[in-house]
Amino acid sequence: MTLLYALIITVLINCVYYFLFSKYSFFNSSESSNSNTYPVSLIVCAKNELENLKHNIPIWQAQEHSNFEIVLINDASTDNSLALMESFAEDDPRIQIVNVENNEAFWGNKKYALTLGIKRAKHKRLLFTDADCRPASSKWLQEMASYFSAEKQLILGYGAYEKESGILNGLIRFETLMTALQYFSYAKVGIPYMGVGRNLAYTSDLFYANNGFMSHIKIPSGDDDLFVNDVATGKNTAISDNPKAFTYSLPKHSWSSWFLQKKRHITTSQAYKLKHKLLLSTYYIFNVLFWALSVTSLLMLDWKAPLILIGIRIILQYIVVGKAATKLKEENLLPFIPFLDIFLVFVQLSIFISNSFSKPTRWK
Repeated sequence: MTLLYALIITVLINCVYYFLFSKYSFFNSSESSNSNTYPVSLIVCAKNELENLKHNIPIWQAQEHSNFEIVLINDASTDNSLALMESFAEDDPRIQIVNVENNEAFWGNKKYALTLGIKRAKHKRLLFTDADCRPASSKWLQEMASYFSAEKQLILGYGAYEKESGILNGLIRFETLMTALQYFSYAKVGIPYMGVGRNLAYTSDLFYANNGFMSHIKIPSGDDDLFVNDVATGKNTAISDNPKAFTYSLPKHSWSSWFLQKKRHITTSQAYKLKHKLLLSTYYIFNVLFWALSVTSLLMLDWKAPLILIGIRIILQYIVVGKAATKLKEENLLPFIPFLDIFLVFVQLSIFISNSFSKPTRWK
């Protein structure tokens, strides 16, 4: 009976989290945007991104917005990224270039490079993306900026990954979906905790009022989620999930490179505020327990009661995650949700174990 009670408690806690996530899944975010057309500075930090810049700079230039600039930051690239930026800037006065050279104090520090780019921006509303990110539409910049107001100074967007074949691509997109479901849901209930630099906007006023990245400047990553974790509140944060405002990035194509990327992200999350770490770790722990106790209960107990409990949890997961997947244009993941969930749980567990022995030190 102890095993059955443990499964009951675990399923209940899982369901509590899915009810929390339903605050986003069944939330119509279109109510939040307004019709103001604010001037915006688009800021892109690039390190050895020549090919991605060739492809994406014209797409950024073609954004349908009446007043914006593009601040391109060359972060000590060793390829021809700077020369390419300069060639585009010659023909487009909207493009500003910040050339960052490595120095002893901030060697390879993306936060230092971004700070220089923010200082160069002439508009106070800033939109951030990465060099490998393709806007979903020509309305991306306009849509993201439309969520700014006197109160809303931080806008969380969705940074998706391109759809490709294979298990790795499905897992990458499922992990991205679940991460977005969580940070959108927490923002919806007034406790925002992170955003992604692939699609994130905030004001320079907010940046300077909180001393920029200084509280975590020595942590190599986290220019996006640690900054949001520091400054976001229920009042100053909005979410933007209109498909026109998505960005799409190139996914990793090898397990080892994705594993290293996730190692860096999980290392960064250890610097979150305590309340956020408790909420996130509790969700993960009880997700692991659910799958472990499900298998054990089916093997060791009369299968009927455990199967009912497992069914309730999986059905609720399908409803909540499925609705979010539809909103975020990831419908083709729906048939594989339980399998991807199990796979992701144990990949994350292996990353936690790996990080206890070694941690990544630079963003590139």
